[in-house]
Amino acid sequence: MNLQQPNGNDATRTTNRSRSVVPSSGLCSRCIDGCRGNCEVFKATFRGRELLYPGPFGDVTAGGDKTYPVDYSHLNIHGYALGAKGLPDGVPSDSDHALFPNVSTECAYGWDRKVNMSVPVFTGALGSTEIARKNWAHFAVGAAIAGVTIVCGENVCGIDPGLELNADKKVIKAPDMDRRIADYRMYHRGQGEILIQMNVEDTRLGVAEYIIDKHGIDTIELKWGQGAKCIGGEIKVNSLERALELQHRGYIVTPDPSDPVNQAAYNAGALKEFERHSRLGFVSEEGFMAEVARLRALGFKRITLKTGAYGLRELAMAIKWGSKAKIDLLTIDGSSGGTGMSPWRMMEEWGMPSLYLHSAAVEFATLLTQKGERVPDFAFAGGFSSEDGVFKALALGAPYVKAVCMGRALMIPGMVGKNIEQWMKDGDLPKTVSEFGSTKEEIFVCYEKVRELVGAAEMARIPLGAVGIYSYADKLRVGLQQLMAGARCFNTAAITRRELMSLTEECAKVTGIPYLMDSYRAEAMDILNG
Repeated sequence: MNLQQPNGNDATRTTNRSRSVVPSSGLCSRCIDGCRGNCEVFKATFRGRELLYPGPFGDVTAGGDKTYPVDYSHLNIHGYALGAKGLPDGVPSDSDHALFPNVSTECAYGWDRKVNMSVPVFTGALGSTEIARKNWAHFAVGAAIAGVTIVCGENVCGIDPGLELNADKKVIKAPDMDRRIADYRMYHRGQGEILIQMNVEDTRLGVAEYIIDKHGIDTIELKWGQGAKCIGGEIKVNSLERALELQHRGYIVTPDPSDPVNQAAYNAGALKEFERHSRLGFVSEEGFMAEVARLRALGFKRITLKTGAYGLRELAMAIKWGSKAKIDLLTIDGSSGGTGMSPWRMMEEWGMPSLYLHSAAVEFATLLTQKGERVPDFAFAGGFSSEDGVFKALALGAPYVKAVCMGRALMIPGMVGKNIEQWMKDGDLPKTVSEFGSTKEEIFVCYEKVRELVGAAEMARIPLGAVGIYSYADKLRVGLQQLMAGARCFNTAAITRRELMSLTEECAKVTGIPYLMDSYRAEAMDILNG
């Protein structure tokens, strides 16, 4: 059985002509000379490297759609008819007090200095992609009001048109970074934080020094990778001048904008865009420990690490070295990731899928714990979008996992809310929205709640994308409360691996979660034999 079919996908705006397709190649079983398209091979014939990426750049987020042998859907959640864990001291476990609205979804992460969040979710890295830049205010304000952390991703300073460097080529002015920090802080209510991610280029540009000296940022994140790709981040630019500017700043830009041949192709209209790439990161234990020490010496209160869907060796490195360095959070991102721009076939075919990677992380963390070593708090990432996924991640990873990192799922409400705002101005609300009303007060179920939080006078400044993110976070919160109450877990720390069962024996083998016909069997036998 093929798990994924290449050569035609909406992400690359391609499709097969024939209904009969060769599973392994994705080519039509009958390829006709004279076909007018539009498979990937057809389109790559004249657009070449453009077919490596989802598009159009700046307007889409894309996620791999490969089917894996085992994933989180192969786990189900236990419900119980007795007991209650995690109720406040003195609250009895009975039908009058153990109510699902009383479930606490709050969580905290950090080695010593904890960050509290209202819901155990936070955003993926929203960095230098165009879709992150143009929607940032919606994302940041929404996350701040919802009481969750937002991650400002890599390369934000490096691509800023307003960037100014000193004689040592270090950042002295970065207006876009300043804007991003200000947007979040303006509405921060004490839960969550803004943390800044840093890659090779950011380190060379002195981003860490800039954000702590000017803004007093508490947390910085080192990045080894992500679930979408195993190379550095990239964006597209459609201007030759901009491509040359980024190349001059030290970025890898392809095709080479300084090459006269490529300049001729651009001027002729054939070459329409350039790609800006980050360098590959190379890690060593000595270098990692030294960088963590350097950042602490600069004054950062918390150091976090984001790693991607690498194999077991790199996973062990992240956990072991993170433990020795006492990092505050390790985010482990499985494939297939979703992002603003990653090579499409890489998203589909690279890396360890989330459930496998996360199961190994728990195994490794347990091993270190049994040896008397403390591991950092974990966050799991890679394909989550609903409250059941959040519950399963917390349960599978208990007691190490404190939250779930959501990429596209937390971006979509910001974009939808923004678009509703524009559709209202244009008088062009789609039926999917207008069936609920024609005003923002009618359409957004949480509008009045947000107004209460920020104040009536401030509400006019709140972008509707932020209201959308708050509404989505509220849905996750209430849905999680219901699942937790059914599992008799009244706070997130009460969730354990015993709240899950595997639906297949293969899932049980991968995760260590008992097959459903074995789960709680001993307790059942005790009752029957009693």
